[in-house]
Amino acid sequence: MAATLSRPVAEAADEPRTIYIALPQVQTRRGYLVFKRCFDFTLALLALIVLAVPMGIIAAIIALDSPGGPIYRQERLGKDGKPFLICKFRSMRTDAEKDGPKWAERSDDRCTRFGALLRKTRLDELPQLWNILKGEMSFVGPRPERKYFYEQFEKYIVGFSNRLVVTPGLTGYAQVNGGYELAPEEKIVYDMEYIARRSIRLDLQCIVKTALLIFTHDGAR
Repeated sequence: MAATLSRPVAEAADEPRTIYIALPQVQTRRGYLVFKRCFDFTLALLALIVLAVPMGIIAAIIALDSPGGPIYRQERLGKDGKPFLICKFRSMRTDAEKDGPKWAERSDDRCTRFGALLRKTRLDELPQLWNILKGEMSFVGPRPERKYFYEQFEKYIVGFSNRLVVTPGLTGYAQVNGGYELAPEEKIVYDMEYIARRSIRLDLQCIVKTALLIFTHDGAR
């Protein structure tokens, strides 16, 4: 893989091992970037038009299923560390983070009844089409994370923030190669490999694999 993991020899047994992530060479291929943005904008616009009614129905069910608004907005870090508000259908209780930020899990007991179904089918991610339309996200790229988790992961994954050199995605290379099963220190390796290898072909492969994963209920969280 493009990214390399290296660990110090002397470490305390009760402390997390420090991992160092090298940033691969990032090539500025203007043709690829222009195509990627045109593809993202066109597909996101068409999807929002086609899915407008189904998304409205989902929003109504969420409002009836549990207290709180149907759309959940949360600050994430985008390209070059620029913050933006990611949009998702609310799948958890409104007090899901009463004890502070928590990394999402496969079977998260904070989910509402309908929210569990949304997460299982990935339908909770549909409002991110708006983020893609605005250029804050792409269809393919490292999944956007919160500033809190970047700060936490950087404590033992030095270079985790290297993934901010590209636009985050609705799905990503790490999601189609493990998703829930991968720890942050494993996901970052896939993210670095994607950054090194990204191309139209790789993006299309990720999109196709994501579509297949939706039917197996595995992959991205």
